[in-house]
Amino acid sequence: MSSVAGTEASTVGSESVFYSSRDEVRRIFAQARGRKVEEPKEGIDGPIFWIEGPEPEEKRDVIVDQELRSFTARAPEEDLDDIPSNVRSSTPVSQPPPYNDLDLQYTIEDVPPWPICIILGFQHYLTMFGATVALPLILSGPLCVGENNVAKGQLISTIFFVSGLSTLLQTTIGIRLPIVQGGTYTFLVPTFAILSLEKWSCPAEGDAGFGENETWQQRLREIQGAIMVSALFQVFIGFSGLMGIMLRFIGPLAIAPTIALVGLSLFEPAANFCGVQWGIACFTIFLVLLFSQYLAKFNAPALGWKDGRCGVIWWPVFKLFPVILAIICAWILSAILTAAGAYTSDPNNRQYLARTDARTSVLKEAPWFYFPYPGQWGTPTVSAAGVFGMLAGVLASMVESVGDYYACARLSGAPPPPIHAINRGIGMEGIGCLLAGMWGSGNGTTSYSENIGAIGITKVGSRRVIQIGGIIMILLAVFGKFGALFTTIPDPIIGGLFCCTFGMVTAVGISNLRHVDLNSSRNLFILGFSLIFGLVLPSWLRANPGAINTGVTELDQVITVLLSTNMAVGGLIGLILDNTIPGTLEQRGMLKWRGFMEDHPEYDRYMEGYNFPFGMNLIRKVACFRHVPFCPTFHEDFISFLTCGRKRSKNTDSQTPDTKPYAVDMTAEDSGMNSMIGDRLHHHRGSDTDFEDELPAIYPTRTSVL
Repeated sequence: MSSVAGTEASTVGSESVFYSSRDEVRRIFAQARGRKVEEPKEGIDGPIFWIEGPEPEEKRDVIVDQELRSFTARAPEEDLDDIPSNVRSSTPVSQPPPYNDLDLQYTIEDVPPWPICIILGFQHYLTMFGATVALPLILSGPLCVGENNVAKGQLISTIFFVSGLSTLLQTTIGIRLPIVQGGTYTFLVPTFAILSLEKWSCPAEGDAGFGENETWQQRLREIQGAIMVSALFQVFIGFSGLMGIMLRFIGPLAIAPTIALVGLSLFEPAANFCGVQWGIACFTIFLVLLFSQYLAKFNAPALGWKDGRCGVIWWPVFKLFPVILAIICAWILSAILTAAGAYTSDPNNRQYLARTDARTSVLKEAPWFYFPYPGQWGTPTVSAAGVFGMLAGVLASMVESVGDYYACARLSGAPPPPIHAINRGIGMEGIGCLLAGMWGSGNGTTSYSENIGAIGITKVGSRRVIQIGGIIMILLAVFGKFGALFTTIPDPIIGGLFCCTFGMVTAVGISNLRHVDLNSSRNLFILGFSLIFGLVLPSWLRANPGAINTGVTELDQVITVLLSTNMAVGGLIGLILDNTIPGTLEQRGMLKWRGFMEDHPEYDRYMEGYNFPFGMNLIRKVACFRHVPFCPTFHEDFISFLTCGRKRSKNTDSQTPDTKPYAVDMTAEDSGMNSMIGDRLHHHRGSDTDFEDELPAIYPTRTSVL
């Protein structure tokens, strides 16, 4: 027997193992699919074997290299010319690139030191602060809050409290990606439509009831009821697995425009914030670029504990905290310019919002402590018009969130989320919206694209950091004065941050096209048309709000909201065209999209990040959990059945071409088990007997197909 890379190789079993089809080997370990490989006991450390396909018709010896832990297939010397170069090579098959190919400082499973965790979590709090604070301020007009700054502060505290709860639920038992949950602008359009009805029109300023608690709370209770009922629909879509069924038809040409339009569609609010004072906005952009890109590789000295004593340590402060540093520096400059009288003192002038004292009244009137609780505004009310209108916002939010999941996974060093994780994530977002309706934030919750962009800028994709950020949201929501302090951040600083983070989200969407054949005119047309139409149609509808008129008000609201959402239009166009215009799976990028992370030798270890943080041993033991769409052991053959997918039979397995490498963790208590595997494989070669039925007797719990 020849050796591999200078290491003596041994055979599996008492003799060399032959197999006529790689699919035969795959069937051997198919029954173990979905099981977690337990940590080996002391003295048990078997090799991971790689089998590279496809196999030619000639039988080959299988050489097991115990030291290098790789399978290498070899054929008789006279047949070497017919064997692909990657198979006949005397070196192990080259490994796919690592997940952490974005030079991340911390990947999703990493836990930074607690002081850094707290600072990074606070940075995410600041990143989502501007957009979140803006929502209650925008809603205060249609809700008839008037100049009741105390009510505005209460709404701000409530939305942050609910956002913190939703973030903890999502990152802990939801999709478990480092993704922040917060208020969503997709709910604003149906909210405005509901409050524009004649019965909810605001009394004239100065009339009785204007700005009083009962006036705006009555309107808010109507929004609460609509959000809660529509949230139940999202919960059903997620936990029932319907979202996973839809994902069977979604590929890069649908995901790329969806994610890209998340960033592109937000250029208007970014421009509005920047337009208050372009000088401060550009200065903020410059600082983010300077800290995150040009100075990313420079370390700064700081006092720390090292080698049992206090000393100076060097750490990447610019790479970790570019957003916080940019906010602090730009805020100081704005304060100096405000004190110097560089900005107007006229509140009616737009540049007034560049002053650091423009919102000091909120800081003065906010209570020191405020504890939000369910039903704090009274019992929610429900109407058909409100529910159907808000349902459109839920649908748009789900489409946006699916794109955010893939973008977040890419930036945080995680594999693309599996179907069960996406189902659970959508269902958990529905629970978040349900909590938002119960607490009365006036808005729902969804994944925050701004914070996904912040992950790309800071190179920190740790889940623990986002969980700490969720706790910070809850704690600071209770301390009303502290939350009110950050409402004084000048608008142009927020606008500068939006330009950087939204740009990163757009780029992440475009990066999904690396799986697609961009030399194909088919793919170029789908991509270009999806992006352009995703911008054109929503822009026209916003300029012509009464264009949709079916005669049914509720239906008009649903259609208007869906067609006014850029990512929903672009993603839907890309989805329809990609599945109807003829094209091969390879041309569409579906093969690489579904398998580019599964080919990784550590795929199973990385995918464990999508499992529940507790109770997995019980879930693996109970077979019925394999049919629950949001459980990590969910068997996707059920989805194939629902989507008319043909399940392979043992008579057709060998006829189906498959070139994916398969990794098998054959951890054994002794080499005798490996011999049993080899002997059984040799015995069953060419027979009709299903070897997988005997596998549990040989490896009851120690086998896993990656």
